[in-house]
Amino acid sequence: MLLQSSITVATRIQPLAFCHISQLSRFHRASSLHLNRILFDTSEIDKSDTSVSGRQESGADEAPMATVTLPKDDYRTIHIAKILGLHNGDSLRAGTVINPSDEEDEFAGLLTDDATITWLPEGKIKKAEPTKNGDPPGSLCISIPQPPKTYLSTQSSDEGMDDTPKVSLLLALPRPLQLSRILPMVSQLGVDQLILTNAMKVPKDYFGSHIFRKPEVLRGMLVEGLAQSGDVRLPNVHVTKRLKVFVEDELDELFPLDEVVRVIAHPQRRDIDGREVGPSPLRMTDIEFPKSDKPRRLLVAVGPEGGWTEPYELDMFRDKGFQQITLGTRVLRSDVAVVSLLSLAHEVCSKSE
Repeated sequence: MLLQSSITVATRIQPLAFCHISQLSRFHRASSLHLNRILFDTSEIDKSDTSVSGRQESGADEAPMATVTLPKDDYRTIHIAKILGLHNGDSLRAGTVINPSDEEDEFAGLLTDDATITWLPEGKIKKAEPTKNGDPPGSLCISIPQPPKTYLSTQSSDEGMDDTPKVSLLLALPRPLQLSRILPMVSQLGVDQLILTNAMKVPKDYFGSHIFRKPEVLRGMLVEGLAQSGDVRLPNVHVTKRLKVFVEDELDELFPLDEVVRVIAHPQRRDIDGREVGPSPLRMTDIEFPKSDKPRRLLVAVGPEGGWTEPYELDMFRDKGFQQITLGTRVLRSDVAVVSLLSLAHEVCSKSE
């Protein structure tokens, strides 16, 4: 069950609550984001009286389906002025984020490549265009056009094409600074479920980070990755402080073994003479999938930078049907390991499509 207002890091797995995007203007004001799609939350839309389905049936194009007004200091407004340099009437790619908790919202998952902008000058600025130094002249109104220029990302699912990512990630919590780099990469590559968990080599104070105290911070990092990739579907995020409890009580419900292949990443150990120690783990391309007509689904477990604790944690995962894989003998930073493993996981899952 999704929490509605705040994050609670409990002893059992807890889905992460997401706040609305209204506070996203606070994120990344000091850095330039290269956004391939401007994303909004459904709460930001000035919704028209007609529903999306009604608009699609009528085909009306006299007025926009909906509009979004962004304040002058919003990072998206600044990006459109400074980086894109757009003027009134110019078009851009836009979309509305699909939260795990509001998939029933008819405006969730809108996609368009033809949204148009209108600058609304404020204060002493009279010209409705970016200033000479690239600053926004005021707030910004973005108009979302009528179908067929706007469509729902879920339409492909309705037509039998499931675009939900086939890969999920179980990640032993890295340092908060490193986690802030990893989260945009994870949503950019695409995952269905993201499990942030404790492990024997994870300091407990990592869970006290502001990333978990303020849900909008974590959400903003995931939205940043979505904006880069052009996708609109946020992953389902869960936080658990007790790995053993999650593996024993929650794992099978979230990732049934007959539907999801489970792999655990751990570096291959060598002794002082360079000989491999223990059983040889597989490479990602060598993992075994059950023979089935269903699309391949994969759960990847990535440990802390020091690796999973041997033999306790490795044996615990093996007992739950995890196949051990490796990227080699090098001990990688968590961000490098996550990007490499997710890329390989998507590749092996796509082979059945």
